[in-house]
Amino acid sequence: MITGIDDIGHLKTSYLRAGDATAIDQAATWLRRGLPVAFPTDTVYGVGVMPFDEAAIERLYQVKERDLSKGIPILLADPADLDRVAGSISPHARRLIELFWPGPLTLIVPRAPGLPDLISPNANIAVRIPDHRVARALIRAAGGAVAASSANLSGQRPATTGAAARAALDGRVAVVLDDGPSPGEQPSTIVDCTSDMPVVVRVGPLSAADLGIGEEPAG
Repeated sequence: MITGIDDIGHLKTSYLRAGDATAIDQAATWLRRGLPVAFPTDTVYGVGVMPFDEAAIERLYQVKERDLSKGIPILLADPADLDRVAGSISPHARRLIELFWPGPLTLIVPRAPGLPDLISPNANIAVRIPDHRVARALIRAAGGAVAASSANLSGQRPATTGAAARAALDGRVAVVLDDGPSPGEQPSTIVDCTSDMPVVVRVGPLSAADLGIGEEPAG
């Protein structure tokens, strides 16, 4: 249950250039302190917290004004980090990982024990590795995994620049890490890999045809 965090909207948001020598380490330090950080990815800017910190996950829902029925995805730095957050991985999921990670593909897989219940409304978790040097460096510096959603209030357009992320989340995040415009302009494709055959549940930069798994569901 969300209990309320009284500093939402009242943080002093720092603005860091990703090219500065200490920027990534500074942003990672704020993440480890339990505060949200906005950062670039290969799709759109994200806002993230530490995935095993229940209070930080609670804070992220509040920062985004996100409904609890919508889980928080996890971004990883390297494939070796997957076992920390995911349970059993199907052969179909492993094929997609080998072909499309790092990249704009999010996979829904069984979640590992130890993650806060609040991170997902069910026994699954959404994961991906972004194809973005700064994002992966930040995630790696923070410990290898960051729970992250797009850098915007729920229902608003995702930020594709650091300036847009700051405009959307100023006072709600500790840091905006700016690396210029996002290479992409839309969130990742999401594929559910928890049943016998993978199913596209959100079309993004990769289509079902690109992934070789059949047609997208109607609607």
